[in-house]
Amino acid sequence: MNHRERFHRVFEFKDVDRVPDYEFGYWRETIDRWHEEGLPQHLHTNADVEKYFKLEGWDTIEYLPVRTGLWPSPPEVVIREYEDKEIVSDGLGGVYIRKKWVSSIPNYIKHPLRTREDWENIKKFFDPETPGRIPLNWDEIKEKYRERDEPLGIFVGSLYGWLRNLMGVKGISLAFYKDPDWIAEMMDALVNLWITIIRKVLKDVRVDFAAWWEDMCYNRGPLLSVKLFEEFMVPRYKKVTSVLKEYGVRINILDSDGKIDALVPGWLKSGINCMFPIEAKYTDPLKLREIYGRKILLMGGVNKIALIQGPSEIDKELDRIAPLIEEGGYIPMVDHRVPPDVSLKNYIYYLRTKRKTIGRNIDFP
Repeated sequence: MNHRERFHRVFEFKDVDRVPDYEFGYWRETIDRWHEEGLPQHLHTNADVEKYFKLEGWDTIEYLPVRTGLWPSPPEVVIREYEDKEIVSDGLGGVYIRKKWVSSIPNYIKHPLRTREDWENIKKFFDPETPGRIPLNWDEIKEKYRERDEPLGIFVGSLYGWLRNLMGVKGISLAFYKDPDWIAEMMDALVNLWITIIRKVLKDVRVDFAAWWEDMCYNRGPLLSVKLFEEFMVPRYKKVTSVLKEYGVRINILDSDGKIDALVPGWLKSGINCMFPIEAKYTDPLKLREIYGRKILLMGGVNKIALIQGPSEIDKELDRIAPLIEEGGYIPMVDHRVPPDVSLKNYIYYLRTKRKTIGRNIDFP
């Protein structure tokens, strides 16, 4: 059974020879720590480390090389530099602080999207007809992917998360309250972009899944009310997933951190059916399966805290999720990037123990 067949059969709740062996990567500081604990010094990126451990993804899984977000990439400029940080102009009218030695999200001093006038300047970056969204060598690419043994995805994007990044949580929250028509206009522009690109490329290449990014929850729940989520986002997701379904795409994998429970019904209603990475401290993957049965697909859900604590807790955690692995529709992974609190020794123990659980008989140097 090849990787692509295995991927589909797991998510169809069918028998497989084994479950795919994925992980969600590592923080830069984690790799730095592991260099001191024996990881070869020439390994620096997530892809490097995944290949070293002979993982099958998630960071190294392939996607169609099409651009469904801001394009062309706005030209960032460092406008001031300090010993440990930089002040950066983002090329859209915003300014943020970027730390040099620590992995972190940008800390905006000034968000680029604050008014409708700002949107008039930014929306051209979401124009589906801008040259370069589809590579010039598309004929070669579609031939390359015509026959394959590996799963292939298409990255769609984000309705709330991208706009939140451009506006800030406060900015987008106020816009929902003061000017909901403007929010609808911006979300419609994104939907139009995605559907246009999907129709252009999926007529030539059949993909195995669509991926979405929608970080819109924190440790207590959503950043947006369920009512607004259902009104503004669910119908728009559904427009896109309906088009994807026309091209045979029935697996929609959504990346959202935090406590996602309140939004899961809307995502399932909209056709987004696989939750990832399911931070176990906030959302229990077993509870999701208990509530939604086989309507829901799951990836992640292995509590990273167990990897910090050591072998006995790792064993307990893998025993906890074993029923999901047995039932199907689930690929176990650490529930976010592996933090630097995790020793290389504990991570190796985790990988080896997980591989016994999923039935993969392979080791690494």
